[in-house]
Amino acid sequence: MSMSANEVRSVVSDALTALQSHSDELRDLDASLGDGDLGITVQAGSKAVIAAWAALPAEATLSDLLLAAGKAFSTANPSTFAALVGGGLLAAAKTVTGKTEATKAEVLAIGRAVATRITERGKSKVGDKTVLDALVPSLDVLEATDGAASELLAAMIATARERIDATAGLQSQKGRAAWVQERSIGHPDPGATAYLRFLESLRIAA
Repeated sequence: MSMSANEVRSVVSDALTALQSHSDELRDLDASLGDGDLGITVQAGSKAVIAAWAALPAEATLSDLLLAAGKAFSTANPSTFAALVGGGLLAAAKTVTGKTEATKAEVLAIGRAVATRITERGKSKVGDKTVLDALVPSLDVLEATDGAASELLAAMIATARERIDATAGLQSQKGRAAWVQERSIGHPDPGATAYLRFLESLRIAA
């Protein structure tokens, strides 16, 4: 798999447009476990990233895209999820400095950097019932799988969905969801679900 930076910009922008249709679902999920602002965060953040990317020159690199996306997403709506994801994207920009092509290696490096920053800033780990429970296993599958981009994405989606289903039975350990304690059991993590919906939107856009 290989995509130019401009192809990445086009496909991901389309995916972010599609992702916004899930804002009500994410709001309702988040309202069960937190303050219900995830739908707004994802919708506002997606719009902000699309606008920021549209303003970049045609020769923008992958790092340029990630820097613009990180700044746009983190400031579009004040929330913990926005800060974590935005910070992750800013950290990821350093892993692809100067690169204008995205292969599996670049995608994996970006994903790992995002996961590492979320782990550090969110003081969370896999098993705490956060976005990491879908993100990290899907990256593990990406790293271990060979094939066309569509096959890799399908494997990531299947793994993310499986892990979200598995962690729904756990008690949330981080963020506002931890405040409801045992009442969080039985609900899928909103952040992990948002990541899954992004992957699914990406498959449609690609």
